[in-house]
Amino acid sequence: MDRSRLDDALSTTGTDGYLIDASQEDANQFYLSGFTGPDPFLTLAADGETSMLVSGLEYGRARSEATVDVVKRHADYDYEYGGREERYDMYAAFMRGKGVESVSMPPRGPVGTADALRERGIDVRVDHEDRLTEVRAVKTDEEIAAIREAQRANEAAMRAAEELLREADVADGHDGDLVEETLLYDGTPLTSERVKSTIEIELLNHGCALDETIVAGGEQAADPHDRGSGPLRANEAIIIDIFPRSKTTRYNADMTRTFCVGEPSDELRERYAITEEALSAALEAIEPGATGEDVHAAACSVYEDAGYPTFRTDPKTEVGFIHSTGHGIGLDVHELPRLSSGGGSLEPGHVVTVEPGLYDPAVGGVRIEDLVVVTADGYENLTEYPIEFVID
Repeated sequence: MDRSRLDDALSTTGTDGYLIDASQEDANQFYLSGFTGPDPFLTLAADGETSMLVSGLEYGRARSEATVDVVKRHADYDYEYGGREERYDMYAAFMRGKGVESVSMPPRGPVGTADALRERGIDVRVDHEDRLTEVRAVKTDEEIAAIREAQRANEAAMRAAEELLREADVADGHDGDLVEETLLYDGTPLTSERVKSTIEIELLNHGCALDETIVAGGEQAADPHDRGSGPLRANEAIIIDIFPRSKTTRYNADMTRTFCVGEPSDELRERYAITEEALSAALEAIEPGATGEDVHAAACSVYEDAGYPTFRTDPKTEVGFIHSTGHGIGLDVHELPRLSSGGGSLEPGHVVTVEPGLYDPAVGGVRIEDLVVVTADGYENLTEYPIEFVID
């Protein structure tokens, strides 16, 4: 964590401290505490120091693993298995013990906690600017290294998925009930589910996890977030979008490739080529001082010049380029900055996806996504996976 940036950001809240009441699944909580507690716990930043309040069950591990300055346990306040009101009394005592009479909480902090603290005389204000999320957007060298490591695992998983597609045979329509052009692996239909299982196993072998990934072919690929299901077919576009999280560092990676086994239509080939152009244009627009809107506009212009609709020209379109060009990535798979209309300025240390795509149920979907870090003079592409449409 960049403590100086954090302290600078929190010093502008106008309150004595900054409080998070959440479990490890909240990225701000993990960022501030460095602790992976499965149940909600308190972390308080105040006067240049961070303190945690955890149950006795988590106390020993918190003392050895958390990155905070002070760890307190419920027993320090004569509480362990009391009721809800006693718990809130403990929270107030914990804060007053740190000299805190006013505190800021994130926009999505628990309403119950905020109200209970107010009832106990603590001035609780909502941090509408979500300062901690802003701080997290700029990565340190250590964080970039963690994302890079997750991306290497991502690429190993993509390689395993592509190999399944490469080894697949194509049903000719005379094999029992098989639909013509269904992809077969070991004589049985190759399904989205089978490819996703292969991806998830490979990620586990590389210390990463992913509950859901996207392997969507044909018409399913025309919906950007359709996870995909059922048999895959030859001569159709197959979108594979993998966004794993490291089990050790908890940092994410993200990458999409679109493949075709067989012979894609001329229309699909054209859409793939245009999407490669849009990716290149967006990447060329990335530099410090450029805005996320600038990068998005670069991708949109390529599509619009080729005659495809975008949200920029038609906000209600259901075909064409129907999402933003990218997003930040870190402890959350979607975080600041945004490469979209209204996206703010890019800074060195921002890590963003760049993922233009085209979608139409009558044709299918195409998306290509790389992961890059903004540098002092441009960007570094963290993605080393080739861009290739047709699998030979």
